[in-house]
Amino acid sequence: MKMINKKVLASAVAASTLALSAFAPVANAEVSASVGAANMYYWRGYDLGNGDPAISGDLTVSTGGLYGGVWASSGDASEGTEYDLYVGYGGEAGSFSYDISVWNYNYPSAPNETYLDDAGNEVIIDGSPDIGDLTEIVGSVGFGPVALTYYHGVADLDEYWYATIGATFDKFSVTYGLHEDDYSHVDLGYSFNDNLSFTLGIPVDDVDGTVDEDAKVVVSLSLPIEF
Repeated sequence: MKMINKKVLASAVAASTLALSAFAPVANAEVSASVGAANMYYWRGYDLGNGDPAISGDLTVSTGGLYGGVWASSGDASEGTEYDLYVGYGGEAGSFSYDISVWNYNYPSAPNETYLDDAGNEVIIDGSPDIGDLTEIVGSVGFGPVALTYYHGVADLDEYWYATIGATFDKFSVTYGLHEDDYSHVDLGYSFNDNLSFTLGIPVDDVDGTVDEDAKVVVSLSLPIEF
């Protein structure tokens, strides 16, 4: 997440424990997890890692259409290691599908901010946000191969939104994404199998001229963890 190792593993384990506890009373709850790697941290048309690779992992608990869990990743050049907490509900009826979720983004190793007060003294502000500060609500509807997804920030992200429309045809996919500042991109995807995928990210409209306009080739590997 573009906004933003101080024991990240401990934080992720604690978060996953909370998720598991919330679903513990449900006897038929399912637990899934995976680890992944990519040649860059590609996020909504941006390379957040300035070309550096990223390692990630996730743990999800689900029952029926309800789910919750934690996702963690390295690779953000400006904000450091990240872990995200999420909970949502989704389902489908025939060719129609829907999903609504809430995501919270956390950066425990984010650098501190410093400034000088009126007396010339250096003031240091903790750069890592508190849990709940960086939160999004994500809604998605789909019909057949086509899906429309809308992301809207709340709390400290209340002025941010992002939207995508995409389609998947067998192993191929195409997605158009638009940010609230009018920056847009197109992603062309190919899934070689359930574990290995390729994405070609192409900037479409860089209004303020600050985005690297070169196309980005992303190679992603994901491996499930068996329990």
